[in-house]
Amino acid sequence: MDRLLQDVDFYITVKIQSAIFERGAVSFDGCPDSKLPEFAFIGRSNVGKSSLINLLSGIDGLARVSGSPGRTREINFFTVNEQWSLVDLPGYGYAKVSKVDRIRFQKFISDYLIERENLVCAFVLIDSRHPPQGVDLEFVEWLVAGEVPFELIFTKADKNKESAAKKNIALFREAMRKWSEGEPRAYLSSIKTGEGKKEILRSIGEMLQMA
Repeated sequence: MDRLLQDVDFYITVKIQSAIFERGAVSFDGCPDSKLPEFAFIGRSNVGKSSLINLLSGIDGLARVSGSPGRTREINFFTVNEQWSLVDLPGYGYAKVSKVDRIRFQKFISDYLIERENLVCAFVLIDSRHPPQGVDLEFVEWLVAGEVPFELIFTKADKNKESAAKKNIALFREAMRKWSEGEPRAYLSSIKTGEGKKEILRSIGEMLQMA
């Protein structure tokens, strides 16, 4: 799993036939009492998380897209194909959120990621246009320390040269080696071109088969 995945045939592709909003939770105790396998999506504010969720589902407006960073203030659960859940987590690293809200969000997110028994994988979104950012590295290091399964999605591939994006991904992986023995799967994605959609859904399909 030490390469950027582009097109691998052994994955079982998920075909999303239905996706409905189940619930928005403002506390860990408010999360739905569900045993469905869950795949969570999280990233720094304004990284394109809601747009990627809409791309994967094929449903415009499933996740609310806003021009103002930090608008997602709760964990949103979407039931897909009546078989698994797609979970939209609040963004991290948004400076304009109050200190009280930041602390609450951090506790909220960490409780979910560590304690949610049916969480299969967290997909961490990272802007491919930039070299490794401290806030992203710190979050991924926390996931590694907490033994939370995760994969990386490097977004906005169409807004950067492919060579530059791959260089930033390589730098991110190099930084991870200081505290991680292995490398997670990684994908380049673009809302504009649809790049990465097939590979991400194939990964979810494989994990569903193993769940």
